[in-house]
Amino acid sequence: MRSIWNGSISFGLVTIPVKTYSATERTSSVSFLRIHEKDGAPIQYRKMCELDGKEVPNEEVGKGYQPPGDDTVVPVTDDELSRLPVPAGKTLTILSFVDPSEIDPLQMDKAYYLGPNGASAAKPYALLREALEHHRKVALGKVAMRGRESLAMLRAHNGAIVMHQLLWPDQVRPAPDVVPEKVKLRENEMALAETLMDSLGELDPAELHDDYREAVEELAAAKLEGEEPVVPAPSGSDARVIDLTAALEKSVRAARSGRGEGAESASVTPIRGRTAAKKATEKKPAAGKPAAKDGAKKSTARTSSKKTAGTTAKSARKTTEKSTAGKAATGKATAKKATAKKTAAGKSRAKKSG
Repeated sequence: MRSIWNGSISFGLVTIPVKTYSATERTSSVSFLRIHEKDGAPIQYRKMCELDGKEVPNEEVGKGYQPPGDDTVVPVTDDELSRLPVPAGKTLTILSFVDPSEIDPLQMDKAYYLGPNGASAAKPYALLREALEHHRKVALGKVAMRGRESLAMLRAHNGAIVMHQLLWPDQVRPAPDVVPEKVKLRENEMALAETLMDSLGELDPAELHDDYREAVEELAAAKLEGEEPVVPAPSGSDARVIDLTAALEKSVRAARSGRGEGAESASVTPIRGRTAAKKATEKKPAAGKPAAKDGAKKSTARTSSKKTAGTTAKSARKTTEKSTAGKAATGKATAKKATAKKTAAGKSRAKKSG
């Protein structure tokens, strides 16, 4: 691997000479040449001067700076640029160490591997790498590469230090018009979405490849052999969402079937039900003594319940007996009063007739 930039990392008073290597490549992407359809010859792009309309050779091509909002172009030479007081220079100066979650992925740009430049750089290089990994932090700093200064982030990865060039914060556009209005989601839709996420399972990076590039290569090979290229028909999938719940259930079944689990039902327990089930699972006793204690508690509760029920029944019988006795006594008293009244009335009638 060829080094594309040599510099150093400034870590406090520690300086680490490093070599820089591209961590990514574009060889797998598909690119096309512009050709003249009549004869298939490539079309060339020439550097033409807008003032005299003549082609300009490479040795006469320079740099010019156009201030924002101004049509004026100011010529700038490489010598003038090299003498500018760029603070970073060829040194990546670490400014702070932050949590990786504080870096917006939208700021991520080109990635590079950094390697120690010389035997004396091996130990401080390893120290910084281990500190980043052990502390679970990333380093932020500034670096000047290829004539421009940019933010940079350092992180430990597979035994190496990786440098990511970052976009400046004002280069990240806001998203004011792409966010939908408030959308109300149903509980079963959220549960199905989570089930679908779980059903898709893990991804093996070795299975990832560029299907489009392979199709283009097969197309070109067939045409070179004089064969009629076979172009597969489009899948014909309908991108319209008619019923979100039905689409989610169908997706879950397809994901499970793809993993060899069978096209079983995609119905799921609602979130509240799953929460209750989780709490019930957490309350289950462990094997052994805790379970015995729990059983003893349940047995004591049943015994207490039986005693309470028996006491309640006895109390109810006593109350009924008292009520019955009271009613009987009341009836006897009423009968005696009635008899006494009849006797008194008979004696009164006898005196009057005598």
